[in-house]
Amino acid sequence: MKTSCRWAANLVLILTCLGGKAYAEGDYTSSDELIGAVESFLEERVQEYLLETHSNARHETQINSLDSRLRLAACDKPLTLSQQGNPMPVGRINVKVRCEGGSPWTVFVPAQVKLYRPVVVTLQPLLRGAVLDSQNVALVERDVGTLTQGYLTSLEQVIGTQLKRQVVSEQVLAPSFIEQAELIRKGEQVVINARSASFSIRMQGEALSAGAKDEEIRVRNLSSNRVIHGRVVDQGQVEVAL
Repeated sequence: MKTSCRWAANLVLILTCLGGKAYAEGDYTSSDELIGAVESFLEERVQEYLLETHSNARHETQINSLDSRLRLAACDKPLTLSQQGNPMPVGRINVKVRCEGGSPWTVFVPAQVKLYRPVVVTLQPLLRGAVLDSQNVALVERDVGTLTQGYLTSLEQVIGTQLKRQVVSEQVLAPSFIEQAELIRKGEQVVINARSASFSIRMQGEALSAGAKDEEIRVRNLSSNRVIHGRVVDQGQVEVAL
């Protein structure tokens, strides 16, 4: 038994040592059978994940090579498979394969699932504060399993925003990298659009605070000197509901 466990420790797989019984050729579970079972299991898991997340992506599954010395008893019941650790079937994965038959055994099979999706990537080095547009970002396919900081899948999510940090060319943009660009700066002249269901009035104002799109800021009506609150709708444009 001691020799058997020492041998198992040298395997790439983590194998439960259950006994010293020897098996004749054909009386054990082949590597091809194990790999096939794990591939089918992961294919089903990935398809479920894509449906649940409404993701349009292609994927590749890689099963690590099994040790040629591995001998597991032929299982007289269907194999039971479960994913360990990471709940998402993306990236590096360990799949637990169990035989619950007359000669039970357990083995952990390492695998990797690469999930490729179009994500937002920079086309050139950009400084902090740079405003993103169609000239400096694009959608490029990447393996999202390696993007631990997150990613963005639509150009509409980033166009018009600004960078919170300096980035290199071909940098995958994470949500934490961007913020809404300021459309109005404190102290600058703005146009106040006061609207109701039946009419609208335009007047000149002064921004008393900076603001990005859809943010509410304080502005001073230069005609009445009254301070009001308005919503930033565009560059130099503030809207006030009447």
